[in-house]
Amino acid sequence: MVTCNIFVKNILIMAKAKKYKTALVLSGGGARGLAHLGVIKALNEKDIFPDVIAGASAGALVATLYADGYTPDEIMAFFKEKELLKYVEIIIPKTSLVKMTGIIKMLNKYLRAKTFEELKIPVFIAASNISKGQIEYFSQGELLKPLVASASIPVLFNPVKINDDYYVDGGLLDNFPIKAIEKDAEKIIGVDVCPISYQDKFTSIKSVAIRSFYLAINRDVVVESQLCDLFIASDKLSQYGILDVKKNEEIFKLGYTEAKKALKTYNTSLLTD
Repeated sequence: MVTCNIFVKNILIMAKAKKYKTALVLSGGGARGLAHLGVIKALNEKDIFPDVIAGASAGALVATLYADGYTPDEIMAFFKEKELLKYVEIIIPKTSLVKMTGIIKMLNKYLRAKTFEELKIPVFIAASNISKGQIEYFSQGELLKPLVASASIPVLFNPVKINDDYYVDGGLLDNFPIKAIEKDAEKIIGVDVCPISYQDKFTSIKSVAIRSFYLAINRDVVVESQLCDLFIASDKLSQYGILDVKKNEEIFKLGYTEAKKALKTYNTSLLTD
């Protein structure tokens, strides 16, 4: 009788519905992150709306603004007001090359939610704790600091202090934070805006450093993409630099176009029923 009860209990646990029906995972990638907005626009046009979003770096910025109730086009308008490079303040190099003062001002201007709980959609933000050397996923409490931390590219931006620890770009330790939601979602849509394609020219130390950073943060994405029900990525994004904000409209349209192509070959009813 005991064995039978345990068996029935296990069956009930397996049959229990997961917390979220559709999850969206957004990678980091600097200016390439604007492609996420094009992808989300294409998804929404197919009546696909995520119940939870996990993001790193640029993906975290897009996820949070979208979860705050803005449409992809509205978010794009924020980035069209000024070029992203005008959002940073040049400083004498100490712990970084630039401050995120302007980005913080932008978020203070447009971000309505002050806490994770105030967002219209649950969001998990990946940030790298460089004090402890581990990834952390924020989903409760104060919103701004974890968000800024997640987008703080090492060396380029200052680390962000949260409590007693310092945090930088979530992409450093987990650029595709599927781990934050995979056990709680029935279906997962993944978007990688930082794919690795062949590169045959390295014209400076900077180009080698950027290439090395991309290789490091993408080391697990190929494996983790297999956990997605729908995975969207395009090698075409490799032609854009991490701060190539002058091409923001092109990047947005590329994300939209690639998502439309992917959705043509996928049974979208699996994500909307």
